[in-house]
Amino acid sequence: MAHGGLNVTIIGAGIVGYAVAYELASRGASIRLVDPRGAGLGATRASAGMLAPHIEGHSPELLKLSVCGDAVYDGFVSRVQADAGMPIEYRRIGTLQVALTPTEAAALQSLSAQLKIAGVTHDLLDATAVRQLEPGLDEGASLGLHIPAHGYVAAAQMTSALAEAMRRKGVTLTAAAVEQLAASGGRLRVTTSDDAFESDAVVVAAGSWSGQLMVPPVPVRPIRGQLLRLRLPEPPLSRIVWGGSCYLVPWTDGSVLVGATVEDVGFDESATVQGVQQLLANAEALLPALNGARFNEVRVGLRPQTPDELPVIGASSTMRGVYYATGHYRNGVLLAPLTALMLADLMIDRRERQELSLVTPARFGL
Repeated sequence: MAHGGLNVTIIGAGIVGYAVAYELASRGASIRLVDPRGAGLGATRASAGMLAPHIEGHSPELLKLSVCGDAVYDGFVSRVQADAGMPIEYRRIGTLQVALTPTEAAALQSLSAQLKIAGVTHDLLDATAVRQLEPGLDEGASLGLHIPAHGYVAAAQMTSALAEAMRRKGVTLTAAAVEQLAASGGRLRVTTSDDAFESDAVVVAAGSWSGQLMVPPVPVRPIRGQLLRLRLPEPPLSRIVWGGSCYLVPWTDGSVLVGATVEDVGFDESATVQGVQQLLANAEALLPALNGARFNEVRVGLRPQTPDELPVIGASSTMRGVYYATGHYRNGVLLAPLTALMLADLMIDRRERQELSLVTPARFGL
């Protein structure tokens, strides 16, 4: 690792910034994280942690990236747990996508055909088989698509474990806002609200706030997501259930995460009555037993959306020493380990992973 002594500042302490910091520190780099908000308070806060690359209607590029991201998860989680000495709730319990309308049923049949061509193990289930798999689902579920390899990770636990693993590797976290980034004698000078220092490299991983840091600005816009956490005495589902209007993620403690709204409202992080009511109604339509659930909390996060809904990862084409790890939109948790591996390979080993060509900053003139 010839470049292991690299001194790196990472702007942004969400799960992407944490994953990048952990991977770089694991390879010998000296890391300083800077974020005025603290850890995991952006999009990470409202993430259900689903690892389900084949569920949503991704573009071919995002599908390829998501499949690659999913493939590295086992190894990454194992390393983080070992380095942190902490458990992470990480389960491959599968997803069951259900249809409540003829239109949704037709979409599932089409997706099943695509998965068959791609060689993805799955089952297309009729109404009887759906209820055998998940007896608590509404009787209106006419068709189901079961993908057993999918799963989830508890994003907050993952963030906490990354924080501990990083602490053990000497990573520091500074609660401050970055005010200026400028070239300085072959290095980069970072000016924050209460300090100024130099780094060999800077990683912009500030999610929805990334557009405020650089010129030209990163083309990200904040999309608000509201997520509910409900609780029943016993887990009401055996696997993740995805309907046309919401998804349900069952945790081992009986909690069910219900997500998520998609709202273009700028930097407003408010929880709303309308958003909560919408999620509750959609969730009960899928799983009637949730009508009697205890309401634990509503979480709100701003997810950074780029014009093509692909993240921006890699070296800046306009400013030497600057790297990007932002714009992950609804896939930050899924893509965090892959993002970290891609950047560490590039920055430490000077090796470009093939997937970098899909997410290059140069496509936006960055």
